[in-house]
Amino acid sequence: MAKITKEDALRYHAEGRPGKVEVVPTKPHRTQRDLSLAYSPGVAFPCLEIEKNKDDIYKYTSKGNLVAVISNGTAVLGLGDIGADAGKPVMEGKGLLFKIFADVDVFDIEVETHDIEKFIDTVKNIAVTFGGINLEDIKAPECFEIEERLKKELHIPIMHDDQHGTAIITAAGWINALEIAGKKKEEAKIVVNGAGAAAIACTKLLVSIGAKKENIVMLDTKGILRKDRTDLNKYKQIFATDRDIHTLAEAMVGADVFLGLSTKNIVSKDMVRSMAKNPIVFAMANPDPEITYEDAMDARPDVLMATGRSDYPNQVNNVLGFPFIFRGALDVRATCINEEMKIAAVYALAKLAKEDVPDNVSAAYNVKNLIFGQYYFIPKPLDIRLITTVAPAVAKAAMDSGVARLPITDWEAYKAELSRRLGLENQLVRRIALKAKTEPKRIVYPEGANLKILKAANEVSHEGIAKPILLGNVDHIRQIIAENHLEICDVSIIDPRNPSEEAKRIQFAEMIWKKRQRKGITHDEAYELTDNRNYFGIMMVETGEADAMVSGVTSGYGEVMGPALKLIGPRPNLNRISSMYMVVTKRGPFFFADTTVNLDPDWKTLAETALLTAEMVRRFNIEPVIAMVSYSNFGSIKPAEHTMGPEKVRQATKFLHQNHPDLLVDGEIQANFALNREMLKSSFPFAKIANHDVNTLIFPNLSSGNIAYKIMQEIGGAEVIGPILMGINKPIHVVPMECSVREIVHMTTIAVVDAQYVKTAGQ
Repeated sequence: MAKITKEDALRYHAEGRPGKVEVVPTKPHRTQRDLSLAYSPGVAFPCLEIEKNKDDIYKYTSKGNLVAVISNGTAVLGLGDIGADAGKPVMEGKGLLFKIFADVDVFDIEVETHDIEKFIDTVKNIAVTFGGINLEDIKAPECFEIEERLKKELHIPIMHDDQHGTAIITAAGWINALEIAGKKKEEAKIVVNGAGAAAIACTKLLVSIGAKKENIVMLDTKGILRKDRTDLNKYKQIFATDRDIHTLAEAMVGADVFLGLSTKNIVSKDMVRSMAKNPIVFAMANPDPEITYEDAMDARPDVLMATGRSDYPNQVNNVLGFPFIFRGALDVRATCINEEMKIAAVYALAKLAKEDVPDNVSAAYNVKNLIFGQYYFIPKPLDIRLITTVAPAVAKAAMDSGVARLPITDWEAYKAELSRRLGLENQLVRRIALKAKTEPKRIVYPEGANLKILKAANEVSHEGIAKPILLGNVDHIRQIIAENHLEICDVSIIDPRNPSEEAKRIQFAEMIWKKRQRKGITHDEAYELTDNRNYFGIMMVETGEADAMVSGVTSGYGEVMGPALKLIGPRPNLNRISSMYMVVTKRGPFFFADTTVNLDPDWKTLAETALLTAEMVRRFNIEPVIAMVSYSNFGSIKPAEHTMGPEKVRQATKFLHQNHPDLLVDGEIQANFALNREMLKSSFPFAKIANHDVNTLIFPNLSSGNIAYKIMQEIGGAEVIGPILMGINKPIHVVPMECSVREIVHMTTIAVVDAQYVKTAGQ
């Protein structure tokens, strides 16, 4: 797993606005009239309507999309009973996952009590606020009683995710693993190591979908749960056995399935070897499993293995379940989350893993083709189909089992609504990072002694995104690393001015001179240029000693781009390079070009920019829908009436229509029409992009593009990533001088993906 330092984590949670979530108004609130509608006197009217009809609370308030994540902090992750206040960061994190994966709003509630009755009373008394309740990090066996009591006494969806979330994902993987192994549910011999909330819930769910209790052996920290033990609570007694076995090693002999929800390194290779043919091993202790993936595969190449880790196949990750389970339950106003709904989620997940995997999902994990089998029998967390697969299955099960109060009648419309909630590409930045991790590249940083660069290098190295190469004085860089408690792994430090690099400088100087000898550069001047770390880094990329370069924190834009254009230049058959910014908004990502390179492009350059941008957007597994923007709409400003601005946009669009008919592009068009699909369709139904959501804007000049992305950043609250250089023959990327560490990390990630593409394309 990527290393997360204490300093990284504390900085993440404390920087800027403390914590991870905030409340955002959903109604207009700028004018006095708005405030009068929001509060007094206008708010009285919905209050009176709710008084007359309790269900109108869903109509006039946020209750229907609001879940409480509630904990008393008695079993927080692997930290144990650390208290309700110390557990709050986890609860906020759970709320964040609810929002980004399923657009479910969350208030986290920390209850300072170990008393079951007080906890239950607290939840009951505040339940009117919420459409659902997610119990979290409550220790066993208290969590069982708390959930059971609340489900009986309240009439909203309630789920203890530590139990049922893990159980649902495990059960889906178990069904598929059995199918691949050619085994039957009712015959499978199962060993469960662990007898806490998750282990008991997993085992109970397996029984409810076909496993036989007599084929199950469960262990706690004291050994086999045997009927002759007198220390078992009522939940453990359910799975007590009278078989003459006493150790895990004995239980594993001939077993078909091992479920580990316990502690690391408790299973040996010999235990796995003793299992039946095609053994199924779910080693889910986190971050270190009961047996490592490598050891299990070495012991038995026929093993079907799942872990809780993201860096191995078949991750049992609760985020595959809880956001979408609550999404479906909320959308039909279910009175509970019952067994039928959980089983529906199980089979929906199992079925999804057997369907053809979209290219963008495979590409996100840098796999050419994910195919159902030994290495893929649990869906991937970044599969954008999860929300439209699991949520409808849960909603339908709620309806079929009679607990839904707001039935869905148009399922296709419902699925479309689910897709619109997040936009199908809201996970773009995470997917790009995941793609980078599959094949990290060597990224050279000429400004190696800059603290922001070092912090970014520290992060990308531990995340497995890139292999940093730092240029600068070795002792000075190491001193800064030590002073700031950084532990950059897999890093090279090169000082171009050190005598040990003299041969390389001579080699680079010779190459520079040959490239520029007819441009007024002498051999001595070429040698002097190698003293400049930007020139040195660019030549490392040119010679293949680095895969890409990221610079600009202490250098002006021209100080990086000038040498890059002189020494590397545009790709063959291109006249110019261009740049693009990725603008990440609540509506999803947009791509703005050109934003930093071409001051006043002619129509040919505009067309070339559109093609380069389309190519880059496709690298992120998004199909570009391009608007060629201007201050006019489809000829509304004639050339004689004004400047040639709109005319060159028309010419570029005409060229693209004639020569690239498959490209979804049109213009010239004003930005508001481009970004408002209904307005565009109503006013200009003939437009090639009228039935599509535009995600790419090509600006008529650098001034308009640069101004637009900066307005989006400062006023629109968008996160902007760039500039992403396009059309240069090797991956060279420039960050703004005012950039943050986060922006350097993003740019490094894009540089890695760019380098992966260059390698694949054979450039």
